[in-house]
Amino acid sequence: MRIGITSPVVVQLPGSASAWEADAGIDELGRIARAADRLGFHHLTCSEHVAVPLDIARERGGTYWDPLATLGHLAALTSRIRLVTQVLVLGYHHPLQIAKRYGTLDRISRGRVTLGLGVGTLAEEFDLLGAEFADRGARADDALRALRASLSRRVPEYRGEHYSFGDFVVEPYAVQEHLPLWIGGRTPRSLRRAVSLGDGWVPFGLAPDRLREMLAAADVPDGFEVVLAPGRPLDPAGAPEETLTTLARLRDAGATLLSASVAARSADHYCEQLEALHTLASGL
Repeated sequence: MRIGITSPVVVQLPGSASAWEADAGIDELGRIARAADRLGFHHLTCSEHVAVPLDIARERGGTYWDPLATLGHLAALTSRIRLVTQVLVLGYHHPLQIAKRYGTLDRISRGRVTLGLGVGTLAEEFDLLGAEFADRGARADDALRALRASLSRRVPEYRGEHYSFGDFVVEPYAVQEHLPLWIGGRTPRSLRRAVSLGDGWVPFGLAPDRLREMLAAADVPDGFEVVLAPGRPLDPAGAPEETLTTLARLRDAGATLLSASVAARSADHYCEQLEALHTLASGL
């Protein structure tokens, strides 16, 4: 099981974000990204919301850095770590917009992009952006097929129910011949979507027994990624045994990859915690 980092600062959920993140910016995030890159962690993340209604922001938070701008900056500071949108909402974008923007990022980063993609749940945001909410699942499936036909192609062609295009040049495009697509969700349908149209699944809020049950019932192909997250930040320096227990539990639940956050008092302390996590994980 490899370990990536759920980036701090860029998403600040009430009750989960550490106090230091409120006043942190790109310098602190860059310092953490360089440390994670140097230590060999698998990935960094950045999620997407354009605008969150005030009443919902009290529960979900209102701080969501733009993933394209953020990951583009982090690409310039790092050399090995992968850059993951966890998640980009498919319904907010035409597939060729995603192919162009993140294909450019893939070229800038020399092939380090993974697209984490989701159907979306915030109806108010869909309405604000003029996106269709009621049939978002079917549109997402069509968008995924269109993306797979378009990424890494200068002249992509696709004919689907909701998206249809051809005879257009998309330049630059992704340098990875098969750019990984991870699908977010927590339902059997999201897992089926991930298995049939993606390369990995990013579930949330599911108990380990339920995860094992769902994965056992699915025809999961070789090389398919199951990306899990601990329920709370890890404390590898302060509670190493508890951290090891958590890592083992997620591995045994079926994780091939972990998206972890760590408890920290500052950006410098965060980097120290990454050092401790790296040491612990190497012996797992």
